[in-house]
Amino acid sequence: MARSRSKIFSNLSILLLGIALSPALRAQELALGFDPNHTRVEFTLGGNVHTVHGAFTLKHGSIRLDQATHQAAGQIVVDAASGNSGSEARDRRMNREILESDKFSEIVFTPDRYEGQIPAGGDFQLNVHGIFRLHGSDHEISLPVQAKRGPEGITAAIQFSIPYVSWGLKNPNTFFLRVSDQVEITIRTVAAPADSAAADHP
Repeated sequence: MARSRSKIFSNLSILLLGIALSPALRAQELALGFDPNHTRVEFTLGGNVHTVHGAFTLKHGSIRLDQATHQAAGQIVVDAASGNSGSEARDRRMNREILESDKFSEIVFTPDRYEGQIPAGGDFQLNVHGIFRLHGSDHEISLPVQAKRGPEGITAAIQFSIPYVSWGLKNPNTFFLRVSDQVEITIRTVAAPADSAAADHP
């Protein structure tokens, strides 16, 4: 009887400890959702005649950052067919011949870990590592993030290069036009806490 009572108290103690620790564990994980209306994905492609500027549309995105282990999870998904450079003919060619967006409709970044510290407020920098899926192939990449945390969420700017030719995409060069084999990407976004933005989109 004494042994049974001791076991009950032991199990109860473990349960109470778990309840006590759960808010602290949740506080160490930062869950954020990205609103397409407050996110802009811009691209710049240099060439010998002119530089092409354009933008893509975010479909949905969420990220979870564990501030204890620096592990990350989630996805940022861009509509591959949404590229708009201001030229319908150029955009049709980009979709049909370069991105083949009818077959590869999404561009996806899946984070797995990060470096840096996230303060309770103010400016900070992170390097977020993960897998970048483009044209059906996965590539490791680390994205530098310049961010500021405020009461409404995190405002972030991310700038990086994609070596699209070495990643297996067609070079759009023509007889007269020569363009860079890398495209520059700039993402500007406001990430809101998960309770005010969908953080786990299916």
